[in-house]
Amino acid sequence: MEQGSMIGSFLPLIFFFLIFYFLLIRPQQKQAKAHALMLSELQKGDKIISTGGLKCTIVKVEDDFITVKLNDEVMVELLKSNVARKLEKIENSVEKKDKK
Repeated sequence: MEQGSMIGSFLPLIFFFLIFYFLLIRPQQKQAKAHALMLSELQKGDKIISTGGLKCTIVKVEDDFITVKLNDEVMVELLKSNVARKLEKIENSVEKKDKK
């Protein structure tokens, strides 16, 4: 087999890998970085939504866990990685759309 035909036979595989990388892997890495940054910036008083769908307010931030308040009476500890997102970002984006 010639070397040119071997390279030619691998070009479709290389092309599919590049498409796979730019459409799936790269966006996933960006999303993971943004989530890790959001977790590192959590502060007392932030309103969050957990991966279980609970809306709560942060009372205390530790290394791996955060203490959250569900209402005036119920406080629980939550693993930091179980925070889905900050609620203020969602509320701010809704307010901006309403102002337009």
